[in-house]
Amino acid sequence: MAVSTKQRVIDILQHVTDTDEVQSDPDLDLFGLGILDSLGTVQLMVALSESFGIQISLAEFDRAEWATPRKVVAYIESRVGP
Repeated sequence: MAVSTKQRVIDILQHVTDTDEVQSDPDLDLFGLGILDSLGTVQLMVALSESFGIQISLAEFDRAEWATPRKVVAYIESRVGP
């Protein structure tokens, strides 16, 4: 069975942030809690771009759209489907 887009995004997020909290709390405040910083955000964007074969530019980055694991999943699903 293929891994869902959601699970792939969460797995990548866990790898980049080095915390398993992203697996258990979809509303975790990634920036407010210091889990993601600017370097981590760039690493996440690169990892997601490579994994899903899409271009994600810094110019289109909106911190509010990437504030929680749930929002990151929603953003990627809007680009590639569930």
